[in-house]
Amino acid sequence: MNFASRFYGHLHTINGHRRKVIVNCFRAGIPMRGLLHDLSKYSPTEFWNGVKYFQGMRSPNEAEREDIGYSRAWMHHKGRNRHHFEFWTDYDPVTRLCQPVKMPVVFVAEMFCDRMAASKTYMKKDYTDASPLKYFLKGKHRRSIHPETSDLLEGWLTILAEQGEDAAFAEIRKAVKHSRGK
Repeated sequence: MNFASRFYGHLHTINGHRRKVIVNCFRAGIPMRGLLHDLSKYSPTEFWNGVKYFQGMRSPNEAEREDIGYSRAWMHHKGRNRHHFEFWTDYDPVTRLCQPVKMPVVFVAEMFCDRMAASKTYMKKDYTDASPLKYFLKGKHRRSIHPETSDLLEGWLTILAEQGEDAAFAEIRKAVKHSRGK
C-alpha cells in the first residue's frame, strides 16, 4: 500500500470512528466526551505512526507492536485519554504496586461508546450487537482493570448484546445521571 493510500485510509478511519463515537456519546448523554474523544489521534506521535502501520482491518497499533515490540502511538494515546482503563492505574500506598483504579462512570460510558464504534469500524458488515461483548470477554482474563469498572462495562455490553442499542444507552444515561447526582 502506498503512502497516499495509508494516509487517507488512516485519516478516513479515525474520522469515521470519531463520528460514530460522537453519535454514541450523544445517545449516552455525554455529548462533550464525544466531541473531545480521541483528539490525540491527530497528534504527530499517534497520527504518523497510524499512517505508517495502517492496514485498514485492524488497529495500526497492533502492527507497530509486531514491528518494534511495543506501540509508541498507544503509549501516547492511553496516557491522554481517560476513557481507556489503562489510564486508570496508580501506585497503591499499601501494596506499593501499580494497581487498577475504579473509573468514574462518565469515562466507562465513553469507553462503551468507543468499543461499540471500534467494533463497527473494523468489523463493518460483520458487526452485530454482540460483537463488542465477544471482544471484551475474549481478553477478560488478561486485562488489568478494576473489578467494578469491568463489571459495569460488561453489564452494559451484555445489555447491548441481548436487548440492543436503545436499552443499553438508556441504562448508561441512568448511570451517568445518577453518578452526577452524588
